[in-house]
Amino acid sequence: MSLDVAVQKKRLVTMGAINALSVVVALAAIVGFFKAGLDWALLVFAAALVVGFGAQIWFIAGLRRAKEGV
Repeated sequence: MSLDVAVQKKRLVTMGAINALSVVVALAAIVGFFKAGLDWALLVFAAALVVGFGAQIWFIAGLRRAKEGV
């Protein structure tokens, strides 16, 4: 079964947007943690990392599903 390029391109763009937003949030949180001493910003940083990695896993899982024909 072949991949639907349009669907996968949309997934790639969505993943890229989520990752870009996660990077911005993570950078702001880590600056807030070190510069302003905001302890809760470390949790925001960790959450942003989890969301970013989750978006990448979602993208790869979608490629695998499409490749298998499910």
